Amino acid sequence: MIIQSNTFVQTKISCLLISWAKTIPVKNYLETTRDIYRKAAMVPDQGLCCTTTPMWKLPGLKIPLEMQQMNYGCGSTVHPRDLDNSPSVLYVGVGGGMELLQFAYFSRQPGAVLGIDAVSEMLAACDKNLTLAEQQNEWFRKDFIELREGDALHLPVADNSIQVAAQNCLFNIFTGHDLRRALSEMYRVLRPHGRLILSDPICDHNIPEHLRHDERLRALCLTGAMPLSEYLQIITDTGFGTVEIRAKRPYRLLTPRHYHTTKNIFIESVEICAIKDPMPAGGPCIFTGKTAIYTGAEEYFDDGKGHILRNNFPLNVCDKTAAALAQTNEEIYITPSTFFYDGGGCC
Repeated sequence: MIIQSNTFVQTKISCLLISWAKTIPVKNYLETTRDIYRKAAMVPDQGLCCTTTPMWKLPGLKIPLEMQQMNYGCGSTVHPRDLDNSPSVLYVGVGGGMELLQFAYFSRQPGAVLGIDAVSEMLAACDKNLTLAEQQNEWFRKDFIELREGDALHLPVADNSIQVAAQNCLFNIFTGHDLRRALSEMYRVLRPHGRLILSDPICDHNIPEHLRHDERLRALCLTGAMPLSEYLQIITDTGFGTVEIRAKRPYRLLTPRHYHTTKNIFIESVEICAIKDPMPAGGPCIFTGKTAIYTGAEEYFDDGKGHILRNNFPLNVCDKTAAALAQTNEEIYITPSTFFYDGGGCC
């Protein structure tokens, strides 16, 4: 009887706890993120993100101070060599509108640049900043940019309609399933050979689970960082056949004094270009800044696969080709990855 009574009581308590829990509003990390950026839209928070990427200085481009104060990113997604011939551009997570303005500098056509954000307050702040930009830049018209409410997991954009897509310090906030969904959405809307420009924190050290699951720290772009190799794997698993590492820079340091960690955790920011090329038979071409230098007796070396190396002239190669060349000829020297690749590659 005592056992039955205790069991009954325990069951009743469990039912009460479950019922009580259902009455508590549950906030997931995406809602926490929206709350933080809703506040950052109303009151600019210059410490929200930190970028060491130089701000673009372009002829005739004036960036309003309000945009600079709301530059919530960890790098830059604006690369002129991606933006020739006035491409259609999608930018997800508009912030204060600075990168939208920079993209519009290269695509000066009505509706050429589409900005999407899930936070209505951020869209309103961005629209206000774009009005200031129109007043300060003779070449700029607000109708070059269309602002649209939506989120990265369900882009309100047609298939195969965008030439250049970009996001800055947003995707690192997503957990594994959502990150894959966000990348798949970007892949869906890009045209064949379209480019996805990413800037996100990365970390090759183990971030403790309690920090990874801290919704606020994740929303602040601190503890959602993953190793670069893992991030690249997810990108190529999405289907991108060519990936370029444009830059890698220091970002933040999680210290035991300020965070619940036993050692310093170094976080970097990385700028990546993922191209919607067909997947090569031998796997994706990932450029990390390696070069191959032929040092043999001949004038040049031809591997028979489209790679011709002139004697003592470095050739930019993807990591896959670098590994193959190193095995093919011992007189080929492979330089280490610089993680600063800017085109001119082998593939």
